Amino acid sequence: MANRNDTVVVKIGTSSITDDEGVIDRAMVAKLCDEVAALRATGRRVVVVTSGAIAAGLPELGLGGDRRPRDPVTLQAVSAVGQGGLIRAYREELGRHDLTVGQVLLAPLDFFVRAQYLHARGTLTRLLELGVVPVVNENDAIADDEIRFGDNDRIAALVAHLVGASTLVLLTDTPGLFTADPRLDSEASFIDEIVEIDHELEGRAGRGGSVRGSGGMASKLAAAKIASWSGVRTVIADAGRTGVMVDSCEGVVGVGTVVRAREATLGARRLWIAFAVGSSGRITVDAGARRALEERRVSLLPAGVVAVEGSYEAGAAVEVCDGDGAVFAKGIVKHDAGLLRAHLGRRSSDLPEGMAHEAVHADDLVVLPT
Repeated sequence: MANRNDTVVVKIGTSSITDDEGVIDRAMVAKLCDEVAALRATGRRVVVVTSGAIAAGLPELGLGGDRRPRDPVTLQAVSAVGQGGLIRAYREELGRHDLTVGQVLLAPLDFFVRAQYLHARGTLTRLLELGVVPVVNENDAIADDEIRFGDNDRIAALVAHLVGASTLVLLTDTPGLFTADPRLDSEASFIDEIVEIDHELEGRAGRGGSVRGSGGMASKLAAAKIASWSGVRTVIADAGRTGVMVDSCEGVVGVGTVVRAREATLGARRLWIAFAVGSSGRITVDAGARRALEERRVSLLPAGVVAVEGSYEAGAAVEVCDGDGAVFAKGIVKHDAGLLRAHLGRRSSDLPEGMAHEAVHADDLVVLPT
């Protein structure tokens, strides 16, 4: 795996590399590729995670602006058209610096399934060893709408963990994070550094993205949280700033909002469960079960379950909360909601023959960071 001191993951959003019609802004791509080259010149390895395939494909099909379709199938088809133009732009602009591009399309299961995770890590590591600049995007064209990232901020954070990066740079169209939306609040102040991402901070970030992009500041904070728990420092900065990539890695004051890496970290699978996959429901447990999960990190048994919310299949991710409704864990359930609901509170000896004794196995359960 690459040394944490010399590998950087840079995520570039759709709004940073396309115009209002979705056409790729070659001048901006050129500027960003110049900065990748400058970063490489410092001796660092660089992975670029880029959005823009769907936005780039819309004009080619006459679907730009107000004609943008909304249905997922059409958008996936559009991404297949746009991906070629997007990677061509990176190849040409990085080629001016004699840098070779390697396209890598990833899906969530590449991080969740162990064999695929190892293949993805091996490919990216070897590309970096060969001096290639991997350009990563989500595989939108064939992604399952139920199992996908939906934005490239989280995929960038997971890639940073995958390659053992020291820094994750999330480029956007603002200088960083503010205490409020500066477009709506004239008293909003810039946040230079974040030691810990808490619920209050996440609430301030809001949920909106741009018309051309799927992320927003909330998405970037979620990605920074994943990176922090991977031991990776994150910088949220303005893509238009001169020297933004090198300055972000060199610790230049004021380059953007810096989110510190935590000393305690989570492994790839637990990162995925905790932060990357959406919850399909909720399981409420009694006080004894909460103590056992938090103190002994054991499996959750039906005997400790007092309520089941939602309708989900076995293998779905669910939140685990206490009697007061406080979510303290998350996991992958062994049973569908109906089966678990029918047997909640029962001891293992009272379960039907053939029914797994665990509601959530210890290997699939993460006590959430506090």
